[in-house]
Amino acid sequence: MSSRKFKDSMPLAPLKIVALGNQTELGEKINKEIIARRHKALSEMQKPDFKMTGYDTENYLVSYDCPRFGTGEAKCVINESMRGVDLFIIVDTVNYGQQYTMRNETTNMSPDDFFMDLKRVIMACSGHPRRITVIMPYLYEGRQHIRYINESLDCAQALQELVSMGVETIITFDAHDNRVQNAIPNHGFDNFFTSFQFIDTVVKTNPDIKIDPEHMMVISPDLGGMKRAVYYAGALGIEMGLFYKRMDYSKLIDGEHPVVSTQFLGNDVSGKDIIIIDDIISTGHTILEVAKELKNRGAGKIFICVTFGLFANGTTELDNAYKDGLFDAIYTTNLCYCPEEIKNKPYYHSVDLSKYIAAIIDTLNHDTSVNDLIDATQRIQELMEKHSMSI
Repeated sequence: MSSRKFKDSMPLAPLKIVALGNQTELGEKINKEIIARRHKALSEMQKPDFKMTGYDTENYLVSYDCPRFGTGEAKCVINESMRGVDLFIIVDTVNYGQQYTMRNETTNMSPDDFFMDLKRVIMACSGHPRRITVIMPYLYEGRQHIRYINESLDCAQALQELVSMGVETIITFDAHDNRVQNAIPNHGFDNFFTSFQFIDTVVKTNPDIKIDPEHMMVISPDLGGMKRAVYYAGALGIEMGLFYKRMDYSKLIDGEHPVVSTQFLGNDVSGKDIIIIDDIISTGHTILEVAKELKNRGAGKIFICVTFGLFANGTTELDNAYKDGLFDAIYTTNLCYCPEEIKNKPYYHSVDLSKYIAAIIDTLNHDTSVNDLIDATQRIQELMEKHSMSI
């Protein structure tokens, strides 16, 4: 935040952040980034125009507990006052690494458990915060956003529950389909994009990579990710391709509609490095099939960039595909849980979003526009100019 914006905008209220247990590491990083931002902003001002209790502090994280009973029931206890604060709650709804004990047996927490804990935190605040913003990077039930035949609309219902409990704004990243925000038309729903952070990390880990129409393409593995791929291609000044999958919506296999046929739509990929862009890698089947087809068409290096690495079936299939040369690297963000086993893989790279989230929180706390943070086009172009000069 520049000193001008700092002077021109008063904070809405003292800032507080709840990082639910599954987001402790990310929460601590965000906390440090905000502290650094505010120290820097204050140091650039000769004489601050305001003084707010708790503005310049060494900790914005809230102390709380979510203990569980032997039956699996739980409650939330907040250990400090929430009266009049601008509260941001960060939750990872797909952290399969967190567990609890129920009837003397260890049980993995499910997305439903995390969503219920989120609601417990809101209830424990007793309506005291000045404003509540939920940062839910992986949107709860985000893949169940459209109704086919007789199906539940879980994501829409969840959003309505949150706003009915007093949540003013819901923030997510690379939403599977952001049209789900139509469920809460009178409340805030901000969908931030991770494009700049991905490109920056790919460039840093591959300093000799050539990003131009002759040497690189962006590929979307399905129709749903086409807009995302179009943006990347436009920002990078390169071509894009798309795999069109015809699906049988009358059947469900392991919670997904089976693919009937696949067709590649795009120009020749022979000799070009490829960036495959997607929002979720769950089993990995789809992306590996795409990578295999691209290799069969003569593609060069393949970089897989996925916002949320769920790795639901482990990494055996990915390990074998890497050994077979189907891809060169996988990039996922630290917005959701990633076990150490995957972090230690030779092909894995983590994309850190803590600085980005800290900027979002700090900007919103000052009640100023986040448009510049949402649109990363200029930052990407500046990065490309700098990169082209270095190779």
